[in-house]
Amino acid sequence: MARSVYVAGLGPGVGKSTVALGLAELLSRQVARIGVFRPLLPGPGTDPLLTLLTERYPVVAPYADSFGVTAAEAGQLVADGKWEELIARIVERYREVERKSASVVVIGSDFTGSPASGGDEMPRELGFNARLATEFGSVVIPVISGEGRSEESIGAAARSAYHSLVDLDATVLAVIANRVPPGVPLKPAAGLPVPMWSIPEVAAVAAPTVAEVAAALDATVVSGSTNALDRDVLDYVVGAAHVPALLEHLTDGALLITPGDRADLLVAASAAHAAGNVTLSGLVLTLGEAPDPRAVAVIEKLNTGLAMLVVDSDSYHTIASASRIEARLSTGTPRKVEAALGAFEENVDTAELARILDVARSARVTPLMFENDLIDKARAERRHLVLPEGTDERILRATETLLRRGVAELTLLGDRAEITRRARELGVSIGGANLVDPESSEWRDRFASRYAELRKKKGVTLDLAYDVVRDVNYFGTLMVEEGYADGMVSGANHTTAATIRPAFEIIRTVPGLTVASSVFFMLLADRVLVYGDCAVNPDPDAAQLADIALSSADTAAAFGIEPRVAMLSYSTGSSGAGADVEKVAAATALVRERRPDLPVEGPIQYDAAIDPAVAATKLPDSTVAGKATVFVFPDLNTGNNTYKAVQRSAHAVAVGPVMQGLRRPVNDLSRGATVKDIVNTVAITAIQAAAR
Repeated sequence: MARSVYVAGLGPGVGKSTVALGLAELLSRQVARIGVFRPLLPGPGTDPLLTLLTERYPVVAPYADSFGVTAAEAGQLVADGKWEELIARIVERYREVERKSASVVVIGSDFTGSPASGGDEMPRELGFNARLATEFGSVVIPVISGEGRSEESIGAAARSAYHSLVDLDATVLAVIANRVPPGVPLKPAAGLPVPMWSIPEVAAVAAPTVAEVAAALDATVVSGSTNALDRDVLDYVVGAAHVPALLEHLTDGALLITPGDRADLLVAASAAHAAGNVTLSGLVLTLGEAPDPRAVAVIEKLNTGLAMLVVDSDSYHTIASASRIEARLSTGTPRKVEAALGAFEENVDTAELARILDVARSARVTPLMFENDLIDKARAERRHLVLPEGTDERILRATETLLRRGVAELTLLGDRAEITRRARELGVSIGGANLVDPESSEWRDRFASRYAELRKKKGVTLDLAYDVVRDVNYFGTLMVEEGYADGMVSGANHTTAATIRPAFEIIRTVPGLTVASSVFFMLLADRVLVYGDCAVNPDPDAAQLADIALSSADTAAAFGIEPRVAMLSYSTGSSGAGADVEKVAAATALVRERRPDLPVEGPIQYDAAIDPAVAATKLPDSTVAGKATVFVFPDLNTGNNTYKAVQRSAHAVAVGPVMQGLRRPVNDLSRGATVKDIVNTVAITAIQAAAR
């Protein structure tokens, strides 16, 4: 039977979506495909949480097969006195998902009194969820609300939740208190026989977005990009007084609600936002009044990046409606999803939770499992990384994700005011990141002296070095060299040469290695392979090829991949001859001499290295043939073309290039890198730094 965990919310608005998301993320690291299931689909329309989970994770069943019944169906069955038929239908639908799954996350009902409206005879929510959990064979994680509660009150609620479920014959795995107020200790409740974790109130999770407010108010979007609509609404301010009074009451994250004919307030608030005095979330104009075109022209010149909405209601009814809006995790709120995951992973002991869930890890490694493992490993030993391209939009968005997930401590390089302005314009939060301007940094003199010392044989003077270290890549590399950062990631808008050259000049290679190199992690459908070198060395000699093989094996091991090294050639064993084959044979001999413990085979053709059937024919006694994990190409031409061919034809995800062989990690991004690529590369760099 599949391991199933049932998330039961004890009361409305407890935030069980955060817990369900965190569990799905955790289980996706353990198994290749998971199941998600909602016994009762709440309300009309598509359920945002179920949509998010079925689209974000590799699930065994599509949305349409991942719920039991709708609220309307449940109501009709209960009204007809067919309670047991309702239970039977839900259980039957659940079993279909369970049969295909290694593990299932079940999201309990959202109702507060009964499985459908319309009768006092219906069992309460707790009894309904406990009954289903028992029928499913699920362990239960009750989620209680910490909102507005003291430490003693939270502890009492946790014990009550535990005993209430146990009395209903449910098996309680752990208790989670969510939305715990600031200042309340995040610790287990006394006298609770199972683990308890507390998650604090996180504004970025609890707050609705401008888009959610617009939908709830049935507003017309006058202006505003997708990014503007994705801003978090942390507060509401009603504008009705004169300008000075309004400016005094504006707060960061506030949504200004004001009559559409108050052009003075609109312009003043927009100017305050553009000047950096306050960071607003957006503007709402009431009474159906469109703003004065002359005021709009001024606001457009300010380039605030704010959304402007128009509603028909007056300010009083607008604020009353807006204050009742609840934020929801969905595919349309990716930043909120990352914030929720960050809160869960920072406050829940996921290693202990995985242990007590007792889900055996799959032998298969999917791309998502590997990427989640990167985040997990980086979080386990947080390192400090420097990102030289501090004003790049993708870097800023990745920074927000990395900070929210607790992946690393970050320093962004560039003009502080410009970085702050750009982040405010994009509506991203980079609080917690260090901002350093190489032009004015107190480290500039020291770095110039260090660089001049390192390059004096190349004729670099102190004056020249002082100019060189203004360059963000040189400055970032010197931060790594001098111990102010553990690694660097650059290249989103710099060439590979501009990123890597400073590392070669300053950090240099590990003693004993003749060359730095790179690998790509090739994420296939069911495994991860390591390809090297596909990006740096055009035509390595035998000694360099041996270095590449050893570095690639060490990189594989650092990321949990058992290294079995194939030294690739157009010949397997002694079947062919020629200078290229001899180079690979010599490199293989050097690897065996330097690392007799390392499984290595070469020369070997790609098919013999990866296909057990071919290996059984060509090299039947090899410990590597047919099951290689590390593929070392004889030259850059072969490696680069092969990785791209596999990437496109096998629909593999190529993560890299990942630099190796340097004394400290520096990694290069593609100039077409996505935010996800940047997050992965930063995580990889942090893991490399921890390994050193």
